[in-house]
Amino acid sequence: MASKRKVGEAKLEKEELDLFVDAPPDNDDDNDDGDDGDTSDSEESVYSGLEEEPSSEEEEEEDDNSSDSEDHGPEDTPDIPGPATDVTTGSDGTSSTERLDNRPPPDEYEFDSSDEEDIRNTVGNIPMEWYNDYPHIGYNLDGKKIMKPAKGDELDEFLNKMDNPDYWRTVKDKTTGEDVKLTDEELDIIQQIQNGKYPDKAYNPYEPYIDFFTHEKMIHPVTNRPRDKRSFIPSLVEKEKVSKLVHAIKMGWIKPRKARDDEPKYYDIWENDNQYTPDKRYQTHIPAPKLKLPGHEESYNPPPEYLPSEEEILAWNQADPEDRRQAFLSKKYDALRKVPAYAGFVKERFERCLDLYLCPRQRKMRANVTAEDLIPKLPKPRDLQPFPTILSVVYEGHTDIVRCISVEPTGQWLVSGSDDETLRFWEVATGWCRKVLQLGGRVRSVAWCPNTAVCLVAAVVDNTVIIINPTLGDKLVYHSTDNLLNTYEAPESLETKLPVEWLAAEGKEHDTGIRLRIAHPKTIRQVTWHGKGDYFAVVMPDGGSMSVLIHQLTKRRSQNPFRKSKGLVQCVLFHPVRPFLFVATQRYVRVYNLLKQELTKKLMANCKWVSSMAVHPGGDNLIIGSYDSRLSWFDMDLSTKPYQTLRHHKRALRQVCYHKKYPLFASASDDGTVVICHGMVYSDLLQNPLIVPVKILRGHKVTKNLGALDCQFHPTQPWVFSCGADTTVRLYT
Repeated sequence: MASKRKVGEAKLEKEELDLFVDAPPDNDDDNDDGDDGDTSDSEESVYSGLEEEPSSEEEEEEDDNSSDSEDHGPEDTPDIPGPATDVTTGSDGTSSTERLDNRPPPDEYEFDSSDEEDIRNTVGNIPMEWYNDYPHIGYNLDGKKIMKPAKGDELDEFLNKMDNPDYWRTVKDKTTGEDVKLTDEELDIIQQIQNGKYPDKAYNPYEPYIDFFTHEKMIHPVTNRPRDKRSFIPSLVEKEKVSKLVHAIKMGWIKPRKARDDEPKYYDIWENDNQYTPDKRYQTHIPAPKLKLPGHEESYNPPPEYLPSEEEILAWNQADPEDRRQAFLSKKYDALRKVPAYAGFVKERFERCLDLYLCPRQRKMRANVTAEDLIPKLPKPRDLQPFPTILSVVYEGHTDIVRCISVEPTGQWLVSGSDDETLRFWEVATGWCRKVLQLGGRVRSVAWCPNTAVCLVAAVVDNTVIIINPTLGDKLVYHSTDNLLNTYEAPESLETKLPVEWLAAEGKEHDTGIRLRIAHPKTIRQVTWHGKGDYFAVVMPDGGSMSVLIHQLTKRRSQNPFRKSKGLVQCVLFHPVRPFLFVATQRYVRVYNLLKQELTKKLMANCKWVSSMAVHPGGDNLIIGSYDSRLSWFDMDLSTKPYQTLRHHKRALRQVCYHKKYPLFASASDDGTVVICHGMVYSDLLQNPLIVPVKILRGHKVTKNLGALDCQFHPTQPWVFSCGADTTVRLYT
């Protein structure tokens, strides 16, 4: 024991020497006082615990620490502030200041002796996965990198798991990367949390309740605070509530409770014996109608006017029993005893019994419905403006029936075709006929190319489609149109041979504006353009398998999309957005996908003969006009049958059309009228389209049983053009 005590004292002297050596020099009396206080604290902390004899294991650890400190030098040992002394003398008599003059002055903030937790890593509360690819794991208080500790492989981990008895209670600190051994207290806290209990075992959530306010009457009050001033003043809030209740009682909203009647009540149990109260099971039973009471005609001594004459007796005998007004003839007797027995008494009683149990009876519920309730509630037309209402311009010049019209995409020019074998170009704003072309035959259909980059018009004359450059509008546009047509080069060989011939105009025809002639084997009824302006389709009702042909203008190529005809084709249309083609026969409309070359949908028109067709600019709705004076609206997303059928015209419909920008559509009929309807299509698929007729435009005279033959909307304005058998073209604005 003595040897161990000597070793401990030697170590103590060495530590004391280091403490006095590291202390800063004493230069001020005030600092001496403060240092004395620090000395006392440090001495208690240093010398506390040295009185007990250390065990052998502690001595070995101290020897190892002392050897490590000697190897690494004085810089690795932590500097602990000790008592402030100027000069200390070691065991060999030499001064410590003389031995350590070359050492740098210690940093008093390098060591923190407080009891707070020493957080080495200062990166903060961030995901530590950011340091996975770096050799360090953070930075300490000095801003130096904290290197990751050496990490063994899976074999080392397995050996540690097998050899280390505390492996199960060891966790890894993400901020430092070191293993931390959990204490028993921490394990208890974790176990408490896992069991759904309070972390602290000593916490009792069921502490005894201290009842400060008991039911027993106490001698002294708990509070003796004086009453508030507001308790002596009438409350304005209560006054407002009372006034509201008084007002409600006056208005009858609140009814006072009836006085309670405590007198005993007596009931008459025989009160309702004479009244018929059917059971619930027989609520549907309908009693039989009662017999008619006897009148004067059944009396044994009726008045003379009730006695039948001889003619009435003869007619009664000749009539069938079902046609007789009454089942007997009135007779007169002097006395009641002379009245014989009634011959039909048994028969009438038997028929009455049959009526009682064989005749079915049904209760009819009459619905009180007025005519106004059957009319759908539609918005007023003045709330749906703008739409064309008045006749503004009449274009006169044709000498025969005007069958077709078409408007330029910009809305500046209008073209009309007539039975007088002319094609006329009009200026929309002024009504000036800018150009007249003689085509040598009836103009059955005309269509202006929708592409604004070119200036072309396609007209149908008998079995020929004529492509015309009217040379109107911008010079650059119609010059570029001619350049586009002139750049065509004929291919060496054609893949398919159709009975269609493309002929370029020359000489005088070219000077008049005609550029191409496309000859077909049968009479053409309609021509329509694709939205891009390069393709156009023609309809030949008598063409059989070639009823519909599609031509490409730039390559001067024709193709037949169908192998065989599925009916008498009336008209065709291109879808404004998708690669679809609408083909209307007499009673059906088929929708074909041109890319997949398949039938997409088949619409049933529910009419006898389709005359015209138009597609909504959105592409999901379609209107069809028919010769039986019907206009059918189709919502293709909803059904293959008409969503609504309108019968506003008295005679056959010749043309229907949609406006490109406004929610309007129009129909022209042989009765000489053009009906304008408001057709709003909503983006919400759950809301049905709103269809409201707003205006009937009159002006065309019925000639040769023909009225308005075509109608077209202005591309940008809410205007509509119409042409008819009265040789005029009219503009309504």
